[in-house]
Amino acid sequence: MHREGLLPLILAAMAALIVAAGGATITDLGPWYQGLTQPSWTPPNWLYGVAWTLIFALAALASLAAWRGAPNANTRTKVIGLFAFNGFLNVLWSLLFFRVQRPDWALIEVAALWLSVAFLIVYCGRFSKPAALLLLPYLAWVSVVAALNAAIVQLNGPFG
Repeated sequence: MHREGLLPLILAAMAALIVAAGGATITDLGPWYQGLTQPSWTPPNWLYGVAWTLIFALAALASLAAWRGAPNANTRTKVIGLFAFNGFLNVLWSLLFFRVQRPDWALIEVAALWLSVAFLIVYCGRFSKPAALLLLPYLAWVSVVAALNAAIVQLNGPFG
């Protein structure tokens, strides 16, 4: 790989690591979370780390594919902004759910996160099919998280 091609790869990986670290730092599986009634189909705790690691790796590759496939500088700038906004929404969900301990607010926010991923798929898919395909597991996982979030709200609410 040429030196010019390495920098975007490093930046995409760093961005994914920053978002992952932000979410992981905020996530607290302590007594409050353990005290929540969970639906019977809740995935085991170990699966979350595996799933999010895979999701962030695929998202980094998707951002790189989209950036490289973008037809012009303006579109590349939009790609960066859309992925950055998605990363913000990802961390915000963890903040609302785990730190603020408001799964009801997180349920509203996860809809925005889901729409953000869906929009990335549609937008990037116009000029990079690989980017869109790499984001499909992210959309699937956020769908699972949203359903789990809704079940937790139903089983444990009201909050606050």
